[in-house]
Amino acid sequence: MKIYDWHIGVNPRRLRIFLAEKGIEVEYVEVGQKDRRLAPWYIEKYPHALVPMLELDDGACIGEVRAIAGYVEELHPDPPLLGRNARERAIVAMWEQRAYEEGLLAAAELFRNAHPAFIDRGLPGSADPIPQIPALCERARGRLGRFLRKFDAQLAENEFVAGPRWTLADATTLCAVDFAQRSDVTIPPECRNLARWHETVSARPSATA
Repeated sequence: MKIYDWHIGVNPRRLRIFLAEKGIEVEYVEVGQKDRRLAPWYIEKYPHALVPMLELDDGACIGEVRAIAGYVEELHPDPPLLGRNARERAIVAMWEQRAYEEGLLAAAELFRNAHPAFIDRGLPGSADPIPQIPALCERARGRLGRFLRKFDAQLAENEFVAGPRWTLADATTLCAVDFAQRSDVTIPPECRNLARWHETVSARPSATA
């Protein structure tokens, strides 16, 4: 199997971190271009025009980080990074979803509606021009502030986002926090629990995968 990857992409980074924590080596195929667009041959192959994408040996194409992570976890259950039982899997899925929707999507909203390279590219995966909406930037900053405070509170009682062990929820949260920093949204000084966690997970070898 191989992973179609874009080395600057946030979602591809989530998957690379997950696979590094699994200790799994796979073939990566770079599909990003210098103009910050996906290669036309890749869009033809995968019309959803999103990354990452897992291609199996039989040609089946699987997109979305959580779907790919779930497939890999089934084949390589150790170490368990989506939870060890039904209760843990539910908690991991809950916090991973919150990190994605409240953190990563908010950071993407801010970035895509402010960065000059994404004029008329307000939404990912669309071939049609989608204009930037500057007003969404302030909304995104508010979303990110709430996300950072919520996860700081969660990490006051937990070593990692979903409990005492590193999981996919940590990969998504790390990518969301780091993505927000691209738009100058940083961890507030009062969020000491989140800062402690961020320093810890950023030091793991997988963080630079």
